[in-house]
Amino acid sequence: MLGIGWRPELAWMIHKRKDIGFVEILAEDFSSTLKPIVPIKQLINRGVEVIVHGTTLNVGGSETPNRASLAHLNGLARQHNSPLVSEHLAFVKAGGFESGHLLPIQRTQENLEIVVENILIAQEALSVPLAIENIATLFEWPNNEMDEATFLAEVVSRTGVSLLLDVANLFANATNHKFDVDDYLKKLPYEKLAYVHVAGGIFKGQLYHDTHCHSIKNPVLHLLQKVCTTAGSPRVLLERDGIFPANLDQELNHELDVIKQISEQTRLSHAS
Repeated sequence: MLGIGWRPELAWMIHKRKDIGFVEILAEDFSSTLKPIVPIKQLINRGVEVIVHGTTLNVGGSETPNRASLAHLNGLARQHNSPLVSEHLAFVKAGGFESGHLLPIQRTQENLEIVVENILIAQEALSVPLAIENIATLFEWPNNEMDEATFLAEVVSRTGVSLLLDVANLFANATNHKFDVDDYLKKLPYEKLAYVHVAGGIFKGQLYHDTHCHSIKNPVLHLLQKVCTTAGSPRVLLERDGIFPANLDQELNHELDVIKQISEQTRLSHAS
């Protein structure tokens, strides 16, 4: 199934694209006390699924998830008849202060226990399944006790949470932190894969920045093909959060066509 992150700037393009099967809405941009806005309601009426996607739940923080935040996520999910809610495996706030960024978690056994507890609390509060996304990072904490894939797989195994695999984030981290992508992919629990994110970015010096504002790089599409081949053509969603030029429809429609082709090719390969 083909998806795209819903943004007001993309509403008309998404409306015209009749093969879109699902969209994501950013939880922090919507009210859980109001009815779905008209463009999204129109998508729902034609059978497009809406996934609520949050950025501030802070499952990697030492404080337990905020009850109001969980109620907000759940309210949006109910409003939009969402099949699931997704969030990030990240640390974003402490002591009442917000970082404004998705920060990596130091991958220790102690922090694993904290993340597991926080996710179990979140799952208990939500009326739909929760999916957790791997994030892109520009730095690593010292003294990690396990690699990223192992930590992520442990979280999924211990909680039963679903996996939102962002292949652009994976490419960014493999590039920035010099680890083997194939080894990472071998450790993932594909049976828990809910859907896949794809997005664009840029290189700044030796670092790759996952910007969501630029075209998708070929290595990211290659990673997507690997994941689709293994997972059997999962749901794939394109993210675009900024830089909206006049010819954006052409660029995004091309990227959606490429994603769709990769997914279709792997689906047919599995079928044969």
